[in-house]
Amino acid sequence: MGFIRKYITDVFSAVKSLLKGMKLTGYYFTHHKEIITQQYPDNKDTLVLPERFRGEVVMIHDENNEHACTGCTACELACPNATIKIITKFDITPEGKKKKALDTFVYHLELCTMCNLCIEACPTSAIKMAQTFEHSVFDRSQLTKKLNNPGSKIREGIE
Repeated sequence: MGFIRKYITDVFSAVKSLLKGMKLTGYYFTHHKEIITQQYPDNKDTLVLPERFRGEVVMIHDENNEHACTGCTACELACPNATIKIITKFDITPEGKKKKALDTFVYHLELCTMCNLCIEACPTSAIKMAQTFEHSVFDRSQLTKKLNNPGSKIREGIE
C-alpha cells in the first residue's frame, strides 16, 4: 500500500514541477521586453560578442606590414595539441651577427581548442585571439593558415 502512496505523490510532484515551468514560460511569452534568444544570422549587423570571446589566433601587423613575432617558439611550446608550428630562419644583422627570425607561422585552426595558452606565453604580444567564429569550410586544408603576411618583417626595437 505504501508504494501506491509514493507513486501518487511522485505524480503530483511531477505535475507541480511541470506547472511551475509552464508558468515561467508563460511569463516570458507575455513580457516581450526581456528578449533572450538572438536570431542569428538575421542579427549579423548588430551582433556584439563578449570582449573575452575566443575565435581564432591572428598575428597583429601594423600599417608597414611589420609584426612583433621574434620566432622564439614560446607559443608553440605552450600549445597543448601542436596547433602552432613556427618555422624560423637565420638573418644576418648589419653588424654581421646571425639572428633567429620568423620565416613562417603556421596555425592549424582545425586542431585549436581556443585555450588562449599561446597568447599568454607570447613575450612580445605578437598574436591575439580574434572574434571570428564562422569557420565552416568544405575542404579541411583551408583551416591551416599562415599567419604572417607575405613580405612582413619584424618591427624595429623588438628583441
